Amino acid sequence: MPYVNVQITKGATRDQKAELVKDITQSLNRVLNKKPEYTHIVIQEIDEENWGYSGLLTDDWKKLNQ
Repeated sequence: MPYVNVQITKGATRDQKAELVKDITQSLNRVLNKKPEYTHIVIQEIDEENWGYSGLLTDDWKKLNQ
């Protein structure tokens, strides 16, 4: 039973998340022959102030690199 945890910063739409779930499920089925009905995918959305990148919090990094 595959379990996939996807961590992203907040902002993805419901449609985008649905597409991710579909694509990941199809890939696991195609590449590893894992049955979709046994595949679990969790999407965790994390506030940019709780995600670090390049030595900065992501929201601060984005402000400096706009």
